[in-house]
Amino acid sequence: MAESVLIVGAGQGLSASLARLCTQEGMSVALAARNMDKLGDLAVETNASLHKCDAADSDDVAKLFTQLDATIGTPDLVIYNPSARLRGGIADLDPSATLDALKITCFGAFLVAQQAAKRMQARGSGSIFFTGASAGVKAFPYSSVFAMGKFGLRALAQSLARELHPQNIHIGHFIIDGSIQSSATIDDPDHTRLDPDEIARTYIEFHRQHRSVWAWEIELRPWVETF
Repeated sequence: MAESVLIVGAGQGLSASLARLCTQEGMSVALAARNMDKLGDLAVETNASLHKCDAADSDDVAKLFTQLDATIGTPDLVIYNPSARLRGGIADLDPSATLDALKITCFGAFLVAQQAAKRMQARGSGSIFFTGASAGVKAFPYSSVFAMGKFGLRALAQSLARELHPQNIHIGHFIIDGSIQSSATIDDPDHTRLDPDEIARTYIEFHRQHRSVWAWEIELRPWVETF
């Protein structure tokens, strides 16, 4: 039976590369996002199902997985991509906007992981991957909100790896340390930016790891990026 993947927070760039590669790998693809207007062409290209979902809303996330139960079933791979940036000095940050950003970057990951994990536990297998950032291991000035969200995301992944690896559920946290090349990016012959197709390839290689050598985290950065 063909594998399936759910990509939450789908859009262009990395999500599109993931969807295309998973399709090439023979996987059924489901794309979930708050705004689905931007996903029509990608859905046609990858024969993916589209699902409107606010990842920070528990009811929306529960509904998403219930929909999948009736179609592709429990995904073999779930990828959580959403994040929210809110820049500003600590004295000026709006508390309400801060909470909204944390819900998207971190709390939504918990909601998606919870729904995925309980289904994967019942089946006895699966992979849950989280797209992190350099902000998850080093916090920059005027970026406290993004750092809190990404630090929390990394902590969630680390905790789940220790809990779920013994249950045959593979957890992955991907620290994307650098800017990702996009169609809007100028030509980059020296590969100074992260190639989204190559990032996607790493996700699939991670998913295919033999469980005797499961990793839970990897850092990806261009060869010119500083540590």
